[in-house]
Amino acid sequence: MEQNGTKENERSEETPAPGPPQPVHVQDIRFTKIFIDNKWVQSSRGRTFATFNPATGCKLCEVEEADEEDVDKAVAAAKAAGRRGSAWQRMDACSRGKLLHRLADLVERDRLLLATVETLDTGKPFLQSLFIDLDGSIKTLRYYAGWSDKIHGKSLRVDESFMSITKHEPVGVCGAIIPWNFPLLMFMWKVAPALSCGNTVVVKPAEQTPLTALHMGSLIKEAGFPAGVVNIVPGFGPTAGAAIANHMDIDKVAFTGSTETGQLIQTAAAKSNLKRVTLELGGKNPCIVFADCDLQLAVEDTQTGAFYNQGQCCTAASRVFVEESIHDQFVRLSIENAKKIVVGDPLDPLTSHGPQIDQQQFDKIMDLIESGKKEGARLEYGGTPVSNKSLFIQPTIFSGVKDHMRIAKEEIFGPVQCIFSFQSQEEAIRRANSSRYGLVSAIFTSSMDRALSVSAALETGTVWINCYNSLHAQTPFGGYKMSGIGRELGEYALAEYTEVKAVTLKLKEAV
Repeated sequence: MEQNGTKENERSEETPAPGPPQPVHVQDIRFTKIFIDNKWVQSSRGRTFATFNPATGCKLCEVEEADEEDVDKAVAAAKAAGRRGSAWQRMDACSRGKLLHRLADLVERDRLLLATVETLDTGKPFLQSLFIDLDGSIKTLRYYAGWSDKIHGKSLRVDESFMSITKHEPVGVCGAIIPWNFPLLMFMWKVAPALSCGNTVVVKPAEQTPLTALHMGSLIKEAGFPAGVVNIVPGFGPTAGAAIANHMDIDKVAFTGSTETGQLIQTAAAKSNLKRVTLELGGKNPCIVFADCDLQLAVEDTQTGAFYNQGQCCTAASRVFVEESIHDQFVRLSIENAKKIVVGDPLDPLTSHGPQIDQQQFDKIMDLIESGKKEGARLEYGGTPVSNKSLFIQPTIFSGVKDHMRIAKEEIFGPVQCIFSFQSQEEAIRRANSSRYGLVSAIFTSSMDRALSVSAALETGTVWINCYNSLHAQTPFGGYKMSGIGRELGEYALAEYTEVKAVTLKLKEAV
């Protein structure tokens, strides 16, 4: 899922642009109800909420609003589906894998529709939805489908009189609270490993972007998953999300979102039934660019990292430390590269930069941009809305950024690249680590000795060397410090969705 496509930013004057995909109309969005026990149901209180296209401000449709009562019903269905003797628990591990492969086939069949709906609901460029989000979703499903019949324990000979065996059993009912920036992909990151291990799931998609998750409900039913194995409850954080975090019959909750909300979820989990928690939270991610690097590669990759998905990524390359001798050249090339970015209609295949998700996020980003100006950072490019009546913000570059500035410390979650200067390797490492976050980092250098030495010193869960946003289903993802708890993806994620049981046998003495 390497997210590195700078050439798509350039308009070609020689080759005619392909026509945009046919838009999805309101009447084409079929799945807007709550999905419980393989049935589409209305909200218990009869409430709905609107979801909007951030590129136009137009309402896409009304979605049924789940609250605590609906979450209770979803949890009851999930608990029943996971009981001993149920169809899901009687199913052999190989058959679970076949269901996940069948679901991947259906996502592949509907990938154009899903990518279009994802673009309409989030504002991200269509080609990114199609080739990053959908491709990553399918690969994640297939990866965990392959794990389904390979999850096993060990036999341990402790002494002559006893033998112990370990079993990896499902945790039980898993709650998944999904963010708005990658709604389909994060759905897969949580649901695929949970199902591979034999758990049941209650998913709450973000209220801003519920539509692709609801479409997945239809595909889960079509694939043949037993009723209650996956339940989807669109709603708001303080109601549906809080009900999941506090629920006494949910055994584990996985959340992707802000650090502040993650702290609330961990507190609720501790105060309820001490449920297991996986948190993938914020980041203020450092990139260290040494003078011996491939400069053009460093410029392109750090900028892709900063502006991808309009900067609305926990992995955003938001602190770029550049060695002093190449600093000015790096800034100049970054400005030239930013000018090639195409801002426009997300459904146009030529567009590489869409709108922010909503007015609240837009206002927060603009406030931080203004703070950068006031605190003395040099605005090199952008820094303004594209128009007065939209949620589009120009890709923005600051240089001369100091570590005490708000734009250097706070997670902006918008298209703002902050460029710093450093003199020594020791200084770069110290400043890179001087953050409460520790999600990802990157190093650009031609020296592998230096790259490995610096990577060992960086306090982040992921270190990229001469690349950025290179995410793969096989590779674990998660953060140090206040960037989270636990890991998603790879074999490591299986441990988050299984309980280890030790069984000890007394052996008969040999005659």
